[in-house]
Amino acid sequence: MVFLPQRGPGRTAGAAPGPAALCVLGAVSALLGLSVVPAVAAVAAPVMPPPVPPEDRAGDHLTVVVRHAGAGRDGTYELFCHPDGGSHPDAAEACRVLDGQTQWGRDLFARVAPPGTTCTMLYGGPATARVTGTWAGRRVDTGYDRSNGCEIGRWDRMVPLLPRPDSPA
Repeated sequence: MVFLPQRGPGRTAGAAPGPAALCVLGAVSALLGLSVVPAVAAVAAPVMPPPVPPEDRAGDHLTVVVRHAGAGRDGTYELFCHPDGGSHPDAAEACRVLDGQTQWGRDLFARVAPPGTTCTMLYGGPATARVTGTWAGRRVDTGYDRSNGCEIGRWDRMVPLLPRPDSPA
């Protein structure tokens, strides 16, 4: 609905139109073939992203290179999701965990702590990993280590995509 500004005694610009203005508006709308819909107060609803269409999920493919994680954990693994497969030792569970953490507009593989953040000085061992490929239509190329509390938490959120490494000696 278009509000016509009216001025005069007791009226200010932008105020709701009176009955005469609505009649004029209705007549003009009828001549132009437009329909007049009364104004309804809008109710704010939470904005939810649309679901990721299957065609954007198809092709989810990651290559994971793990070093210094311990016996039987090092190596290069291919992970395909939607459908699940590849050489990853637990492809179905890795895809399930990644799907569960994927959120619209958020980079699942981004660094957790922004530059300058103070992280606990825990050492989680020498394990490193590199993850490359495509996830949810986005290119992925990121590294993981266990050099401090922030990075240990970031790694642990990716288990089982990344293996749970041996404890440091």
